[in-house]
Amino acid sequence: MVFFGFRELSPNTRRLLLARALRSIGQGALAVDFALYLRALHWTGLSIGLVLTGSGILSAVLSVFLGMSSDRIRRKPFLIGYEILSLFCCVGALLSAEPLLLTLAAVIGAFGRGAMGAAGPFAPVEQAWLAEEVAPHRRGRVYSLNAAMGFWGMALGGLIATLPWRGLLHGAILYRPLFALAGVTAAANLFLIGRTRESYRGTARTQEPPKPESARIRSGENRILAKLVCINGFYGTAIGLTGPLMSYWFARRFGVGPMEIAPVMASTFALTGIASLLTGALTEKIGLVGSVVWTRLGSLGLLVLLPLMPTYWPAALVYLLRSVSARSAAGAQQALTIGLVRNERRGLAASLNTVSFQIPRSIGPAIAGYLFQYDWFSLPFFLGAILQSVYLALYNRTFQAYEPPRAREAQKDLPSHP
Repeated sequence: MVFFGFRELSPNTRRLLLARALRSIGQGALAVDFALYLRALHWTGLSIGLVLTGSGILSAVLSVFLGMSSDRIRRKPFLIGYEILSLFCCVGALLSAEPLLLTLAAVIGAFGRGAMGAAGPFAPVEQAWLAEEVAPHRRGRVYSLNAAMGFWGMALGGLIATLPWRGLLHGAILYRPLFALAGVTAAANLFLIGRTRESYRGTARTQEPPKPESARIRSGENRILAKLVCINGFYGTAIGLTGPLMSYWFARRFGVGPMEIAPVMASTFALTGIASLLTGALTEKIGLVGSVVWTRLGSLGLLVLLPLMPTYWPAALVYLLRSVSARSAAGAQQALTIGLVRNERRGLAASLNTVSFQIPRSIGPAIAGYLFQYDWFSLPFFLGAILQSVYLALYNRTFQAYEPPRAREAQKDLPSHP
């Protein structure tokens, strides 16, 4: 932490990063075990996929409204509201497994989606607030540190997902304490975010008419944001076809359970946190775009290789390497997006970035769940690889011109055709 400058950050920035770490602990546990919990309740693969799909679509729709609203008002009240909402969802899921109640709690609380500590549909608000605290030339490193905090929390949650209380509880109720864990972290974040000061006061207080040059800038921002939405859609679909149902895929394909799956997931998150820090340093050498393209290019071949593995442990190793490579660029990608617009539109930019991933990502679990239910275990991975290839080619070609100045000077070795 010292090496990567955590102590040099402002108190507000440190609190935002710590809140992400706490939030990710419960998310990590549920990312591993929520689908297995529903399976223990005898839900079908399609039903599980539909719940994750509904959660993603709701989150995507709300994120646009919330991000834009936070631009006009403030950021802090929205994050406080998110933690309160999460706490209520966790309490509901802890007390009852009634299908309708559990579905509502899962959809609203985003259970099992593995958000890496992000604040669900409020994630754009969180990203915009963090940008206010960090100088542009340091955002690649700080956003990567922010992602790393989320991954390390996910790793701790993944270890808890091994269900160390096994033997005290039996059947589906064995998974219930995980909702208590997520609820406790939400309560802790209420205190932590409540102590965080916000300097931004929103655009609603400004009554000045827009200047002509502002209109031209806005038009340019709108064009590049439209390109971002279209390009992210390819990668979001690729993620949705594979990521959210990996625990279910391992269980169906190889007949393994939490004791085998959770340590692999935890190791993946822990190593991804380290890789995110390294990627943050890499952004200052080859740029934000270069960091995104090179890391996710490495994950592409592993994505094709994963469904070809004959047994669980080789498949788990390939999954680990692939996840580390793909996810380590999350901070760099967010930092680039935030830098595409002015301060008063960062909530919008972060919202569009989120929704352009989440809507196509949300469609994937329903498709993959249906295919897995009928033993089509490889097809979602191959389709995802094709979509990821298109994403990399378009992302590299489109966003090289939008590198922050310091990153652009060092950018020399990008692949021309990923």
